[in-house]
Amino acid sequence: MLPNPACFTVDHMVSEQARGRNSTGSSTAAPEPVARPLADAAGNIPSTSVLDAVRVLGTVVAPVVTGGAIARRPRAMLATQRAELDKRAVATMQHLRDRYGPGPVQVRLPGRRFTFLLQPDQVHRVLNQSPAPFATSTREKRGALGHFQPSGVLISSPEQRAVRKPFNDEVLQAGRTIHHHGPHMADVVREEMTALLGHTHFTETLDWDGFTTAWHRMIRRIVLGDSAREDHAVTNDLLRLRKDANWSFLKPTRARRRRRLLARLARYVDRAEPGSLAQMVAATPAAPGTDKHHQIPQWMFAFDAGTWATLRALALIVTHPGAERAARAEIDSGGDLRYLRACVLESLRLWPTTPAILRDTTGPTEWAGGHLPAGASVVIFAPFFHRDHTRVPQAHQFVPELWLRERTDEDWPLVPFSGGPAMCSGRNVVLHTASVALGHLLADQRYELQSPELSPHRALPGTISPFHLRFALTPTDAATAAP
Repeated sequence: MLPNPACFTVDHMVSEQARGRNSTGSSTAAPEPVARPLADAAGNIPSTSVLDAVRVLGTVVAPVVTGGAIARRPRAMLATQRAELDKRAVATMQHLRDRYGPGPVQVRLPGRRFTFLLQPDQVHRVLNQSPAPFATSTREKRGALGHFQPSGVLISSPEQRAVRKPFNDEVLQAGRTIHHHGPHMADVVREEMTALLGHTHFTETLDWDGFTTAWHRMIRRIVLGDSAREDHAVTNDLLRLRKDANWSFLKPTRARRRRRLLARLARYVDRAEPGSLAQMVAATPAAPGTDKHHQIPQWMFAFDAGTWATLRALALIVTHPGAERAARAEIDSGGDLRYLRACVLESLRLWPTTPAILRDTTGPTEWAGGHLPAGASVVIFAPFFHRDHTRVPQAHQFVPELWLRERTDEDWPLVPFSGGPAMCSGRNVVLHTASVALGHLLADQRYELQSPELSPHRALPGTISPFHLRFALTPTDAATAAP
């Protein structure tokens, strides 16, 4: 059963009162100070009460799990949107910080103890000190990602990661804003978006089904080569395995399907079609144990999240006239699409596709509130840092300008692609293709968002389901008119 959305109103009022203000913004008497828990007798970081642990389980953990951590469930996401469960999750994290101080704080859940970070310096420390002493190969990731990428870099041992991460960075050219295959990628994107527009002009509607079909054709061509355009089987096999991955260790691995997927990917690497990432895989030297083609499922997985970010960014742009004017001016100027890239990043800030960034400690770590032993699970709950209105003035607004400069550790942590040495290797490839797709969709077409309703004059919702976004196309000649 889904939690009662009305509970958020109560939580929000309590949180406001704890800061000395009521829901209208006027001053109120400050409540009695809450006693801050100290480290226990063994010097460990303090734990929440049982009641607060239940609250975290119900409002933070459960929505992520039921929504599908690896493959999103459309009905669950729509329910989350309607019940505003993401707002309740942020309110719970604010409650933990207000009650337990700067943290971190441990939450004991069935079968596992998680340590939630509550301050920006803690986030920067964990990301900058990954993969040691904060390893990316957590128990939860190994159980989930093992279903479709058993040799993937995210679930590799430190020794395996030492050869696999550099290979991923080399193929994806993690240090370059535009991959040297970027012009070819852009051509592929424009061709597939042109085909999509041909379909939408017939239906006069752009929706999830049409967009995701075009997007997956684009992904297959960019990653595997042009001959993979209609290879729906490789996408379907990956999706089926990702759905199993939602259940982590609780569901047996479909070993035959996984072997079939990896064999298909190996054949594309053998073909090494010009301009594809598969060509890069074939041509890039790698140390023994890299399992080169085993790295590809993660790239396709990351590109899939780009589908949600791009369509959500389009919804934000067309419902914010100032942003639409800026986007169209950039497109008309033939520039490098920095603003559209920022719009994609901002959609990921508002609605992270990876809400929980997980790390496991490889050794004891010391914190202001105590210490954590080796093997402790550390959680960065991204929506808390992205949408905490008590710390981020623009928390519920669409502000692409936040991303028009490089962000550093001096900034509040906004981490749509993680950060530090373990930052997603494909970040720039995804942002490049997404911004080119937006530029082509907006160049000669105007859109009206039909569902859901967004407005620049109201706080943006805690989430919107990309599966239920729907746009009506306006007459083409209106595209040249000022919005």
